[in-house]
Amino acid sequence: MTDEMEPIDDSTKVRRKIDHTLARFSAAHDELAEEEAKRKQRLEKLTARPAQLLEQTRTRFQRAVAPAKAAEAAAKPEDEEASPQTRLQEKKQRHNERTVRIGRISLIVVAVLVFLSTGAAWGTKTWFNSKFTEIAALDENSSDIQDAPAQLGDENFLIAGSDTRAGATAEENVGDADEVGGARSDTVMLAHIPADRKRAVVISFPRDLEITRPPCERFDSAANDYTSEIVPAATKVKLNTAYAVGGPRCLIKWVQQLTGMKINHFVGIDFSGFKDMVDAVGGVTVHVDSPINDTTLGMVISQTGDVTISGDQALSFVRARHVIGDPTSDYGRIKRQQEFIGALMAKVMSHGVLTNPSQLTGFVTAFAKATFGDNIGVDQMLTLAQSMKGLDPSKVNFMTVPTVGESNSRGNEVLLESKAKAIFQALIDNTALPGTTPQSTSPAPGAATGATGSPDQ
Repeated sequence: MTDEMEPIDDSTKVRRKIDHTLARFSAAHDELAEEEAKRKQRLEKLTARPAQLLEQTRTRFQRAVAPAKAAEAAAKPEDEEASPQTRLQEKKQRHNERTVRIGRISLIVVAVLVFLSTGAAWGTKTWFNSKFTEIAALDENSSDIQDAPAQLGDENFLIAGSDTRAGATAEENVGDADEVGGARSDTVMLAHIPADRKRAVVISFPRDLEITRPPCERFDSAANDYTSEIVPAATKVKLNTAYAVGGPRCLIKWVQQLTGMKINHFVGIDFSGFKDMVDAVGGVTVHVDSPINDTTLGMVISQTGDVTISGDQALSFVRARHVIGDPTSDYGRIKRQQEFIGALMAKVMSHGVLTNPSQLTGFVTAFAKATFGDNIGVDQMLTLAQSMKGLDPSKVNFMTVPTVGESNSRGNEVLLESKAKAIFQALIDNTALPGTTPQSTSPAPGAATGATGSPDQ
């Protein structure tokens, strides 16, 4: 260091210039250190948020910070003491450091927004889940399940359309709980999506299918709960009595005995709120070859061709089983139900609904209101939707469990057990369905997916 009182000569001027330069470097270093300390303090406050939210956003935040760190490393010289810097170099370095600091601040703001949005999403998801009515139904450790290891990753949904009139309005034209008490499984469908997500198979069961009902706990449909009473087994009864007597547990017990498949989701849908699901997405378009006039429900649809139906019409469309000119009765209804479900799925998954927050929220809210079940909710639906992303629509098969096609003296439909067993075994083994080629899971030419639904008849 130089002495300010010593005589000034050329060498002294040079030494003083060096001293002043070093002083500026020292001040700049102190300023940067102070800013770095403040930044760390702000970051510590931000990262003191709940561990759960931090874990959910950690990966996204790291991905965002990585480019900034790389930019900072590129902005710094490899050796700051290697050579004196010119004023231009100092200015450039300060500019780079300021840019990095601004980038860091921006990333911190983004991180805060991610935290807040994650919290909002968590609250919304919790709200939606709270709208679903939970009913115990599943028995995933049942001895009736065959070859459980082969079914790992499979998603099997048992869907039951309950005909309970509780909460029904006069406009729905279905009667009330005083006229029609209790609840029966008006519609039963088994939706199977294998672990590889390369196809989906939906199998309908006629409501009048003749079964041997297993012993079951009595189900109180008004309370949505089971009693301590055990209802003994019964032979040669209709399928819809399984739900009427023993609720979801009894129905799943029978399905698992018949199919050997592990049912890991149960979804029940009742009349109340069903039409709101349709209205929430602005109606659903179905194809009608001839007017649908039901002797019980009246004129359901008078137009022909592609018709967009409202919630009230949709309810009658899937319920009608006494349509004039349709001798198939329940099989005709099953075909309409399958068509409607496919059309509703296509509408809900359409770009217009998914990008319309109002419609999407309305549909999910209506779905939650109209459904009940076991192991269903926002998480399960989102996981399933994500896993099926890109599934070829032609790989979604609708069929009806094979029966003889005519009612017996008891008015029941008789199951073709050997053909049914072959179908369910193919689903367990994830092999081609009977009547299809190994390279395709689509029905072969001439295969029936409506009427009696036998794929190889």
